[in-house]
This record gives sequence, C-alpha cells and structure tokens, in this order.
Amino acid sequence: MRKVSWGLLFAACLTLTTNAFPQEGDARILAARDAVRSGDRNTLERLVQQQPDAHPLDPYVRYWLLLNKLARPEVPPTSELSEFLMQEAGSMLAERLRADWLRRLAKDGDWAGFMQLYPDLQNPDAELRCHHWTARLMNGDRSALSEVGAQWHELHDAPGACDTVLRASISSANVSSDDVWWRFRRQVEGRNAANARATLEWLAPGNGGAFDQAFKSPSQYIDRLPANFATRRVGRELALAALVRLMRDDIAGAHARLIRLQDRLEGNERAYVFSALALRAAWTQGSEAMDWFRAAGDVPMTPEQRAWRVRAALRNSDWHAVLDGIDQLTEDEQSLPEWTYWRARALREHHRQAEADALFARIAGQAHFYGMLAGDELGRPFTARAGETNLSAAQLHQAEEDPGLQRAMALFALDMRTEAVREWNWSLRGQSESFRLAAARLALKHGIFDRAINTAELANPNGAFDLRFLTPYRELIEPQVRNQGLDMSWVYGLMRQESRFVVPARSSSGAQGLMQVMPATGKWVAGKIGMSNYSQSRLADPDTNVQLGTSYMRLILEDLDNHPVLASAGYNAGPGRAKRWRDAKPLEGAIYAETIPFDETRDYVKKVMTNTVIYAAMLDGRPQSLKARLGTIAARPDAR
Repeated sequence: MRKVSWGLLFAACLTLTTNAFPQEGDARILAARDAVRSGDRNTLERLVQQQPDAHPLDPYVRYWLLLNKLARPEVPPTSELSEFLMQEAGSMLAERLRADWLRRLAKDGDWAGFMQLYPDLQNPDAELRCHHWTARLMNGDRSALSEVGAQWHELHDAPGACDTVLRASISSANVSSDDVWWRFRRQVEGRNAANARATLEWLAPGNGGAFDQAFKSPSQYIDRLPANFATRRVGRELALAALVRLMRDDIAGAHARLIRLQDRLEGNERAYVFSALALRAAWTQGSEAMDWFRAAGDVPMTPEQRAWRVRAALRNSDWHAVLDGIDQLTEDEQSLPEWTYWRARALREHHRQAEADALFARIAGQAHFYGMLAGDELGRPFTARAGETNLSAAQLHQAEEDPGLQRAMALFALDMRTEAVREWNWSLRGQSESFRLAAARLALKHGIFDRAINTAELANPNGAFDLRFLTPYRELIEPQVRNQGLDMSWVYGLMRQESRFVVPARSSSGAQGLMQVMPATGKWVAGKIGMSNYSQSRLADPDTNVQLGTSYMRLILEDLDNHPVLASAGYNAGPGRAKRWRDAKPLEGAIYAETIPFDETRDYVKKVMTNTVIYAAMLDGRPQSLKARLGTIAARPDAR
C-alpha cells in the first residue's frame, strides 16, 4: 500500500493560512506562548514592545502578559486591563481576560470591583456565578440567597466558591434542613466524600469521625450501630450513608442490613434506600430492580433514578411499567426524543396504535437514534439527501474574512489547537445557519475535519450530511476495511465518533490517533496480527493506527456474535463488559443499547450506530433501517 506523508498533507492543507503571515510573526507568537508557560515576564514585556508586521494573533501576546500580571501578588494593573477589554471588546480574549480578572477580584475580596466588571461577562462558569452571588451578598443584596434557595437542588456539586452563599442560605432559612440533608445524600451517592463531610458539618457539627467510619467501613459501621442510633436524624442519616456506600460493593449485604434496620427508620428513609438499591440493581441488570423501584414508591428521585426506572422496565419487557415510569418523569424529560419513542412503543404494545403513530411522527425524520427508529416504525427508512450544501461566493467570503475565524486558522497553523478551538467556537456564537455552514466549508478546505463536522452539526443537525459525515483518508482506510472484511459504513461511523478524523487526537485515558487505540490494546492487537517492530510510538502513525484499529474491530466483532452493536460497546468499554450486558433472554438491540449502564458507552453506541446508518445511506445511495442494523442481541451463553 502506498504510504502517505501525513505531515506534508497537513502542511499543504494549511498553505494559504501559513503563508498569509510572515514567519517572524509566527516565531514571536510561539516565543510569547513559551514565555507565559514558563512565567518569563521579561520576555513577554519585550515581545509586547516589539512592533512587527500586523499578525492576527498579536492580541495574544498582550493577553498573556496581562495574565502573568494577574497571577502576581502585586495590585493588578487596572488601567492596562481596562484598555485591553476596550480594544478587544467582543473577542474571545476579552471574555477570558474579564473572567481571569474577576477571579482575581474575588480572591482579593474586592466585591465592589467584581460587581462593576461582571455585567459584561457573557458566559460565566459555575465558579463565577457563585462568586457573583457572593459579591451581591457582600454588597447588601440578600435577594441572591433567594436565588440560591430556588436553585438548591442543582447546586449539590457546586464549586467551593459557592460555600459562602450556601451557608448563608441555610442560616437565613432560605433552605430547609430537609434540603440540606438532600444535598448530603446526593454527595454520598456521588462518592464525593469530602463535600458530603463538609455538608454534614453544616448540619451536625462534630460527626465527621463517624462519617469517616461509615464511608470507609460501611458494613462494620452498620453492624456496630448502637441501639439508640435512630433517636436523632444524624444517626439515621449516617446509617443511610453507610448503606448507600455498602451497596456499591455488596448490594445483597446492603439489602439484608436494610431489612434488619427498616423498623427503626422512617418510611421516607426506607423508600430512599430502596430507590438507591433499585438504581444499583438496574445498572447491573439485577432482577430485583423492578421490585425495589416499587418498594421506593413515590419517594422523590433523581433524574438518573427516574430514567433507570423506565430502563429496568424495558429490560423486563414490562410495557405497563414503561408507561408508568415515563408518566413519572418531569414534563421536560418526557419531551426528550428517547422517552417520546419508548412511550410510543409502550402504547403500541397496549394496542393504542393511533396514539403511538402520532408520537412516532413527532420525531421521525430527525437524524438521530430515536428519530431513525421512529421512522422505521412508520415504514420510513432513513434517507440522506444527496448533493453538497450550496453556499454563495459571498457567504463563503464572509467566513473567510471573519476576524475570529482568521485567528482560529492562524492558531491551527501554529498547532495551538486548544486556543484555536476556543476562538473558532466563540466566532460561531449567535451566527446564522449559512455563516456556520460557510465556516464548516472553510474548515474542510483546510483539512480541519473536526471543526467542519461540529460546525455543520451546529448549523443543521438534521441535514448538511456532506459536511457532517466526511470520508477523509479513504485511500488509507478502504484497503484495511477490505482486508478485515468489515463494513465501511460502520468503520467510518466508529472512527467519526472516536476522533472526528483528527490525526493527533489523544484522550485523557491515553487513546491515540484516528481510531483512538489504547497503548495496551495496540500491543495486544499487534501481537495477534504478527506486526513486527511494534512500539507505542507507532500509534501516532495513521497507517499503523488504522491497521490496528480495524484489526481490533474485526477481532472483537468475531468474539461478539458478529454483532456491530455488541462490538461497538466492546470497542468503547471492553468486550468483557459488552458480553456481561447481555440478558438471560434474547434482547432487542435498541433495548440493549438503551440499558447499557455506562453513560458514555450508552451514548457512544447510539451515535456509532446512527453514524453507520447515515454513512450507509450516503455510500450506498439507498434508504437504510437502523432497527434492522440493531437486530437482536442473543442471550448470554450461560443462560441458554
């Protein structure tokens, strides 16, 4: 197979951008970047004073110098900061500098200054929103506490910046003790021991040692509870925390201890533990899940618990419980495509076909997992509209001349990808569909495939398939697909989800390249296929990466009933888990996907299979059925 020089190819893709700016200007930007990373203020000062030919990234040099000054203990240079914000008004750098300055003001306790600067911040993060509440409170605006109280249930994992207003909300009775105990329970469930312990101190000071015992040795803690533990709420809540902690490792042991203690717990407390047990059982496809959800009754549940009550019913083919569970979702949750589809399926099972068809029609035709399945139920297999996205020369020119996109392209040319993506995304805010499509076309022109895909998807999530479902590197991929006997649409569908065709992509877990191959997986596959001279560094080579990735797809496909749903789950979470997630009986492929316990893998499998259908419709030129591709998942061999 002919080798491709990927470095030369990428350089060619960026020729226009790179040649548009003198090398001296690029060198200055890179030198400034290195200086800010090393904290070299003198170099930054010198580079700011230089007056080279205009470069689109000149503001970055000043921004980095101001960032360096904000990080130092001396008083921030207010006039310099304000001047930059005025000169770069509306830019991504102005937004970031304003956020950095606000954090410094909060650190210094300058709440009056904070209140003056905050109104022009366009996208505050959770930390800055908390600081804003604090600033309002410190400036005498106690209505901030009412807002905190109204959003209390969304703040159980709030950053430490919220502690001041959270505690003030408690002391001012804007939230009840029940609300605070609710926060404690959510933090225990989320394994956030430090935050749960802090919340407990707000409620019952002096019980931190008991909490540590309940969290570290839950079975021993429960078995050694004194006879009078239930006389105070803190005693009961610590017992509940120990039960919730125990069920992660020993669900049967937690249930047995709940039965032993239940007469000393209040009714809503028993129901709470049953809801936690039910969620745990649903994740592991335990047969007790439905019984425990019923035992929980109408106790308030988290969104996750409400969703898994429906999924457990799907797994059991209990369509009456599916309907009942969806009815107990919030209105916003019920309107989501997944629950619209499953409600329609449940209605059809109850011979209410007209109602079912009306719900299917509501989402059919939308280019997502449930829209395709709804279309299949109505006899409308998915069709990708042919032809390219049509844009005028003027629309394309507008994107090419946009200052933010120009900065992003210059950053991509310098391999400053993180900054480039920020600039790119900032430039798309509030823009029209045509501008975003033109920006996607610009990204494609320069070989920046992930921006082309994501931008076109933002512009038109149900169309623009020529920009959203690209087939780059085909001369590299197609021979490997033939060699492995794989479906080209599935390979592209999986690769699109893995890397968006970014060659140097690297995940936080260490997966690399177009197919996001893990080092250990690469070594194992190399041994299986007899690849000589394999080393981990070769994962960065696209040829090797695709060879290993497609070989792995074939190996796990053969090991998983030659079923692409199972193999997709196995590629993401490991083939062993994909096997364990099967049922004791044959299971509809859509239900298997819906009941994958890992959020990431559940979303991944749905998207890979949806991508596969769209690629097949485009590559084959014929309507495609998602339901047919999902098929049926065979029962576990040990259950046959």
